[in-house]
Amino acid sequence: MDFGQINPVLLAASLMVASTPILLAALGEMVVEKAGVLNLGVEGMMITGAVVGFAVGVNTASPGAGFVAAALAGAGLSLVFALITQVLKSNQVATGLALTLFGLGLSSLIGKPYEGMKSATLGKLPLPGLADLPVVGPVLFQHDPMVYLSLLAVVLCWLFLGYSRAGLILRAVGENHEAAHALGYKVVRVRVLAILFGGAMAGLGGAYVSLVRVPQWTEGMTSGAGWIALAIVVFASWRTGWVLFGAYLFGGLTVLQLNLQAAGIALLAALPWLLGALVPVSLLVALAKQLPGRRFSLRKAGRWPLIFGAAAGAAWLLGLLTGFATGADTLLLTSSPYLVTILVLVVISMRGNHGAPGSLGRVFHASH
Repeated sequence: MDFGQINPVLLAASLMVASTPILLAALGEMVVEKAGVLNLGVEGMMITGAVVGFAVGVNTASPGAGFVAAALAGAGLSLVFALITQVLKSNQVATGLALTLFGLGLSSLIGKPYEGMKSATLGKLPLPGLADLPVVGPVLFQHDPMVYLSLLAVVLCWLFLGYSRAGLILRAVGENHEAAHALGYKVVRVRVLAILFGGAMAGLGGAYVSLVRVPQWTEGMTSGAGWIALAIVVFASWRTGWVLFGAYLFGGLTVLQLNLQAAGIALLAALPWLLGALVPVSLLVALAKQLPGRRFSLRKAGRWPLIFGAAAGAAWLLGLLTGFATGADTLLLTSSPYLVTILVLVVISMRGNHGAPGSLGRVFHASH
């Protein structure tokens, strides 16, 4: 057991790579839900994008072609979802779950001949003048193009939803589709386009897993990333900035637990690190509740973020003082990113203003 084996710079750089597929899928799902549609088929679209992108990447020796094919595959599966839910007016929850099962089965069938193969992967694209900076350079400016594109997508989604006429129409459809229809907006068309975008983003996220993060095909290799993306969107209150935070939190914890396992560190011995990381997170949540320019107030911050942070800090300090026994089950350490991410996002969602679109999950009937 040696904490010295963990390189903080490499850890931070790996965080961005691990977070990218989650971020892509979560951004797409956020736009879909902003339009009033609940798509539970994200996992199926991600795994379909992963296998199609890998297959095309292997056969063409071009990872770029693989990403394009993955986006088209995700969009194609989302088109099926759109037709069933928006044209045939089927239940969105049932349809999404069915497409997830369909995507998992389809990926297993398509991917069988490709098991054990390697694919060409995206090379890094160091940014001139920035990549050579100490510490910051390797962490932020020595990544593949998809990492930069995912961050660009965050900015574009924020601008689109908040400052464009098309984004305003999409949000109006999601808030009250009947009122939007009465104003002359094409509700079904807007929702279908949003669903196609969400499917394409999920496909890109899946392809990133199979072409960059783990450049090979393994059945079920997305490992529930689509479900995490769904949870991030909901608990982040449908806000672009919090979606970015949630994706990077999960990616960071995933990379951390892998490094801890590689260093031979058991869960209980690593618990001070994990809980200690929650202290600044909890304080940031508390500070986020303050009005700009006002003094910090415990009353306005809310008790739960502070209680959560205090408990995490106390446990962290106790762990450092007393030490923890080793030998905990590795499975618990592996599951820690899922548990901690959900816990932190639950705390964030307790701010009171959840921001759920008013028509989310509701079927639109043009005759009304």
